[in-house]
Formats: sequence, structure tokens, C-alpha cells
Amino acid sequence: MNENYDPLAITRRKFLTNSAFGIGSLGLMELLAGASASSAAPAPSKRVGGLPGFPNFAPKARRVIYLFQSGGPASQDLYDYKPLLNQLEGKPLPDSVRGDQRLTGMSSHQAILPLAGSAFKFAQYGKSGAWLSELLPNIGKMSDEICFIKTMWTDAINHDPAITFMQTGAQIAGRPSMGSWVTYGLGSDTDDLPAFVVLVTVGGGGDQPLYARLWGNGFLDSRFQGIQFRSGKEPVLYLTNPDGLSARGRQDELAAINQLNQLQFHSQMDPEIVSRIAQYEMAYRMQTSVPDVTDLSKEPESVFELYGADSRKPGTFAANCLLTRRLCEKGVRFIQLYHQGWDHHSDLPAGMRRQCAQTDKPIAGLLTDLKQRGLLDDTLVIWGGEFGRTSYCQGELTRTNYGRDHHPRCFTMWLAGAGVNAGTTYGQTDPYGYNIVDAHGAVMNPTKDDFFPGAVHVHDLQATIMHLLGIDHKRLTYRFQGRDFRLTDVYGHVVPNLMA
Repeated sequence: MNENYDPLAITRRKFLTNSAFGIGSLGLMELLAGASASSAAPAPSKRVGGLPGFPNFAPKARRVIYLFQSGGPASQDLYDYKPLLNQLEGKPLPDSVRGDQRLTGMSSHQAILPLAGSAFKFAQYGKSGAWLSELLPNIGKMSDEICFIKTMWTDAINHDPAITFMQTGAQIAGRPSMGSWVTYGLGSDTDDLPAFVVLVTVGGGGDQPLYARLWGNGFLDSRFQGIQFRSGKEPVLYLTNPDGLSARGRQDELAAINQLNQLQFHSQMDPEIVSRIAQYEMAYRMQTSVPDVTDLSKEPESVFELYGADSRKPGTFAANCLLTRRLCEKGVRFIQLYHQGWDHHSDLPAGMRRQCAQTDKPIAGLLTDLKQRGLLDDTLVIWGGEFGRTSYCQGELTRTNYGRDHHPRCFTMWLAGAGVNAGTTYGQTDPYGYNIVDAHGAVMNPTKDDFFPGAVHVHDLQATIMHLLGIDHKRLTYRFQGRDFRLTDVYGHVVPNLMA
């Protein structure tokens, strides 16, 4: 121990941190002592971690699956049926419809903005009569489990700030992701797997990159960051023992690292050291739990048929959906799937067919599988991208090769599962699919400062997701650099009509 260490000068925070570190040390010793125990993955345990008093009230959802579709899917070709666009195809978007809304640099130079109808047929599905594109027949069959939000809107008009905003509640990088906020507040339902797991489709393509900061912990403790699972022999990087290192050697190494961490903690009183030892503990447990949960070979043939042929191919969106159900069963709190390739500035018909062929059946399979196993009752499923697309064509308009530019003013997302007002559609857009309108058809100009019934800002959606998890979004805060931060910044309103 540091000779200058004065036990009488220790603060309450340091005392609690020191106590936590001691518990962590004992936990690691117990793990090392039991290294020869059975390799079978244990059932989810009681909650691990989380803040006192959270959840703030009885939650509807226990866990979250977020199917993020990177690039901005075009609602007019998927969920927001607008026959007027086909009737007026090629004619310019009326100035009265666009008003003073900004354009991107990619279409602001166009002399006219020609309206583009959808190349795909639409049909109504389920008892709710929801309109869906012919590209989504399987999701259509599950439409009575879904709450469609036709009137999402956001602040950002370009990809990077818009994706960052949707994931972290801020357009500027550096804030904690939604999954980090949730696990910070609620902790984990398992001590053998991370509370926050990220899956990215392999070879997803698309022009927009994904960054680890999108699932990062920001200024929160590092143990709240998302852990990316990859396809292949090493699902989590640096988890397996190096060649030539025996199990006993690994135990000795961890014991030595633990002793060094103790010395450093007593010298510096840095709470991050507590997190470091906890992560070593988790990594040790994951050497058994991760190979077990990622081994899809144990699934019966009927399950692969449910998710589609691609579910046999590691790293595909379909395989990630199947893995997501397995992670749910093991108690993972927040599972984020990223699927790229929805940025269709041109060649939209071919691109849409390709994307929907990869995602429609797996998503419907996931919803079906969760429902059959009783998991949908306490699992919240979210689908959506960072913004929508314009009702006019970017560039030259043809039936086989039209494209749509970015449009932040209205787009579609949907929710399914725990606590959701299933089989409903919330909000409506004008006949052009360009603006949010109220119940009387009048164009709305919502602001994020106030609640506008029928319109859902990104912060409103985040506040509602938190509410379904039993969290008052205004109470889940973290003091950083002299200010209390939260996911919804100083905005956000819970939207009652999205919930059952």
C-alpha cells in the first residue's frame, strides 16, 4: 500500500469503490477456483448491477432488440402507401408542399424535383389492415403484432449526425449509446454474458460506415459499452487463450493481474480499476458462455426454415436474428443489430429488392420465434433507420432506376412486443408523403420543445422506449463536466398512444 495513503482521509465515494473492488477480487478468485466446473451455460441469474431505485416503476419490457437499418429506408416503398405519387409521377413537387424545408447538396441544384411513385405494389395485412409493400410479405403477416409510427422526424439531414443522433441522442460524437444508458440504469439479467451485445451484418455494403462509438459508453464507465459479437472462430476478439497457454497458466496470469490492479487501486483510488477487474471476470466467464450461445448447430431444422436459408451462414442478417433470440434466452438486456445498405440515391428498385430479400423473412421469423417461446411478452423490438427519403426523385427519373434523397421531416419506424399498442398505426403524412399532418389533414410543424400529438421526434421515441423499460427518462442522468446529462438531452415526451 502507498505509504502516503491515509485511511482517515478516505471519502464516501472512495470507500464504496474500494469495497466494490474487494468484492470483485473475491469474485475473480472464486472463478479461478471453479475453472474446472461444467461448461454448460447457466440460466439467467437475478439482476447484476444497475442503479438504486431503477426501474422507477413496473416495466413492460425486460429487454430490447433494436434492428437498426443504416442508410435511411424509403418509407414510400415499404410502409407509407402513397398512390398519388404514382398518379403525378414526373410532375414537380409543389412549392407549397416543400415550403422552406432544406435540401441536401445532392439535389438542391436540380431545376425540378420530379415526384417518384413506388415501383412496388402495396396490400393490406392482418386485422389492422396495415398497408405494406409487396417486398415485405412476411413482416406483413406479423403486422398485428406491430405498432407502425408513420410520423417520425429528426433534426439531422446527413447520415453521420443522424445515425449518431438516433443512437446517442446527440448529433455530436462522444455521448453514451442508448444500450449503454439502459444497462447503466438497469444492469444485467446475466453474469455470464455482456448486458449489451452488438451484431453487424457481414458484407452489408452501403456507402455509410458504422463506428464502434455508435455503441460506445461515452462518458459512462467502460463496462457499459456494447460488446460486438463477430462471425467466425473468435466471436469476441482477444477472448480465447493464445496458442501454447494452458488453462492453469491463464489462471496464474489473471491472479497476477489482479494483484497488480489491487496495488494500483490503493495508490490511485481510480474507480475505472474496479471496472477493469470486473471486465477480466466477465471475459473469463465468457470463454465458456460465448461459444455456447453462438453455436447455432444445436438448433432444429424447423428453426432454420423459420429464419430463412441465410440463417445457416454466420454473420448474415438472418443468422444474427437467430443468434439474437438465443441471446434473449440467456438474459442479455440490450441487443443491437446493424444492417447497412439502405442508402438508395439511385437504383432504388434493385436495391430495395436486395435489402428486403435479406431482412423480411428473418425479422418475421424472429418475431414469430419470440412469440412462440413467450419472449415477445417482455421483449421490445424496434425497427428503423436514421431518417426517411424524399418523395421526389434525385437525378433522372425512370421506372427501373430512380432514387430518393435524404428526408428528415417524416419517416416510418415500428415497435413490437412488450407493452406496445400492437396492430395500430400512429400518425399520418400528407398525400405526397412529405409532411406530417394532423387528424384534419393540416400540415404540422412540430418542434421538439413541446409534445405534438401525432408526431414523434427522436427524443420522444427514446423517452417512450425508456418508459416501457420502467425508466423515467428525466431521472436517468449522469453528471459529467459539471452538468447532468441524459439520453434525451433536455427534450423528449413519452407518447402514450404507442403503448398498450
